[in-house]
Amino acid sequence: MEQFLQQLNISQREAVLYNDGPSLVIAGAGSGKTRVLTYKIAWLLKNGIAPYSILALTFTNKAAREMKDRIAQMVGETTARYLWMGTFHSIFSRILRREAEKFGYRSDFTIYDSQDSKNLIKAIIKEKSLDDNTYKPSIVQARISRAKNALIMPEMYARDRELIADDRYHKRDRICEIYSAYWQRCRTSGVMDFDDLLLYTYMLFKDNTDIVERYRNQFRFVLVDEYQDTNPVQHEIVKQLAEEHHRVCVVGDDAQSIYSFRGATIGNILNFQKTYPESKLFKLEQNYRSTKTIVNAANSLIEKNKEQIPKVVFSEKETGEKIKLINAYSDYEEGYNVAARIAEMRMLRQYEYKDFAILYRTNAQSRIFEEALRKINIPYRIYGGLSFYQRKEVKDVIAYMRLVTNPNDEEALKRIINYPARGIGNTTLGKIISVADTHRISLWEAISSPLDYNLNVNSGTAKKLEGFKGLIESFIAANSTHNAYELGGEIIRQTGMFNELHNDRTPEGLSRVQNVEELINSLNEFVSTRIEEGREDVKTGDFLSEISLMTDRDTDKDENASMVTMMTIHSAKGLEFKNIFVVGMEEDLFPSEMCKGNPKEIEEERRLFYVAITRAEENVVLTYAKSRFRNGQWQMFTPSRFLKDIHPDYIHTSWKKTYKKTSYSEPEILPNPQKLLRIEEEKTYHPVVRQTIGNLSVGIIIRHERFGRGRILELTGENENAKATVEFESFGRKQLLLKFAKFEVVDG
Repeated sequence: MEQFLQQLNISQREAVLYNDGPSLVIAGAGSGKTRVLTYKIAWLLKNGIAPYSILALTFTNKAAREMKDRIAQMVGETTARYLWMGTFHSIFSRILRREAEKFGYRSDFTIYDSQDSKNLIKAIIKEKSLDDNTYKPSIVQARISRAKNALIMPEMYARDRELIADDRYHKRDRICEIYSAYWQRCRTSGVMDFDDLLLYTYMLFKDNTDIVERYRNQFRFVLVDEYQDTNPVQHEIVKQLAEEHHRVCVVGDDAQSIYSFRGATIGNILNFQKTYPESKLFKLEQNYRSTKTIVNAANSLIEKNKEQIPKVVFSEKETGEKIKLINAYSDYEEGYNVAARIAEMRMLRQYEYKDFAILYRTNAQSRIFEEALRKINIPYRIYGGLSFYQRKEVKDVIAYMRLVTNPNDEEALKRIINYPARGIGNTTLGKIISVADTHRISLWEAISSPLDYNLNVNSGTAKKLEGFKGLIESFIAANSTHNAYELGGEIIRQTGMFNELHNDRTPEGLSRVQNVEELINSLNEFVSTRIEEGREDVKTGDFLSEISLMTDRDTDKDENASMVTMMTIHSAKGLEFKNIFVVGMEEDLFPSEMCKGNPKEIEEERRLFYVAITRAEENVVLTYAKSRFRNGQWQMFTPSRFLKDIHPDYIHTSWKKTYKKTSYSEPEILPNPQKLLRIEEEKTYHPVVRQTIGNLSVGIIIRHERFGRGRILELTGENENAKATVEFESFGRKQLLLKFAKFEVVDG
């Protein structure tokens, strides 16, 4: 038995051995919390506790499987098989099926997934003749879910003045009515959604003393993983089960509580010792993942939060390098700086691509980094999400652009003929397809001449098709006079797409809005770059040709291939990489502008940054841009307040090349081996042409709106055709048409 415990450090061992009452195990990042839970359960089993007497609750099936497998290796598969271990939802659905008749359900009740739930809500909204733009199903679903997780049932919702006032303010005062109808429909149909699995368990225990007593007697030990992520109903169920024996152990890290938008309540873990005054506190403070510098930097950051359980995480690994802080003039330059840095570290330090992760606050930020990585042939994958140009809202806009460029594009037409909703349903679309197939014409031709091809639709539908046809024709006409950026903006506005997306204020809805805004930014960059290079007529087809190379590539074909990982910070929780890039470290981006004026939300954003930093084993690189294209114009941004929260001893302001008037130092960024050869050649580069045009001359330093700093190598042409060849720090050599180029002279 002693040998069994030798694999634990002192703090872990103490936490494992204490089982006489409630205990709170605060586990710092990389400190081995899963090991403590696993060994505690194994210890109980080895000391004669029956496996069915232990209830272990996790947040993912994967975590439960991995823990159970490790326990089986220590105590035997037969014993481990009878543990009550799994997610909250899986364990409590099992209990509910046993006790279903107590609350008016059959034991074979159906469980609705998120889409099933949304479909039912959508049907109720339609039946009540409500505007589904105001009562967007995803918004109503999120509202009902929040209510259930806060133990608020329909009749309670109707009496809650604050909830009703908030619904009225958002012009959705009938959500309470929808909730009531949804609740009743679920009961009538004998179904539960995921939130019901928790809420009905709470109600079952609350209203049936004999049942809760039975489960209290069975579960002599209750263990909960990731307790900082629990919501109110999960917290209450744990209290119900541990009410008498108090043998409850919860493990978590208040510094990694980042899911309030899903209903998680940090107060559950912060107030655990108030809930159980006799509880013992154990702190796992040794980080086994990261270097001393990374751990100390993370400590100096999170200590700025007021709401926390104090702890001092430490590492006994090597000191390691300081955190690198890199600023870029624009988000465009930021993307290429990161790509170049990855290429350099891989080449000079023998890292593999899989050793790198790029973490961002919002999904929309991925676009620039995807394009930068592609430019220098670095393979990547999007973790827990889609490539930027594969996201639904982005593909919807692109489908309109495809149809404008080629009205006979059948897939594009089918995608957006009824998006946003305009009353052209699947039945009508089926008739159009049938007519087109019969006459061997395109769908567009069938819509354009319905009488010629005997399209059998009623007058109301015919009017809607005529309206759609007119809309697309107006875009086709605009395409002859507008560039791709201008046309894209028109499509997003005139279709009503942007307004529809803006009506959805859920986190998912806000993400979709950000993605469409980022698509607008992409169009602007595409057009502006080509205009500055002297190509004034930049059409939609040019843009579509460019991005088709991106959307056609499947970066996930070989799961074993070494690739750079890209993901939001929320998705990164629980993962680790040798090298982490945390990008977009600016005010109003990270922390999010939606957190302004709310200290609690700012603290959660700081915890999110803490999570990002502590994913790294060896190196952390933080980047920010001084300007980003937003709302149709370039806007200046200031560095994130969180950068000042890290003690300066742990930060190194990273490389910045120093240009001189006639020569420049060798850059530290080496994007690829071919660039090395070019740099060697350019050390002795002397342009043949040495003209002066206006206030410009060869050798001076400029700062471009997107490309950042660069040195003019050559000036050619005159008047309207005057051009400058510039060597930019991050983008290499580019030729700019001066009449359109957007830059300022830095050093003349």
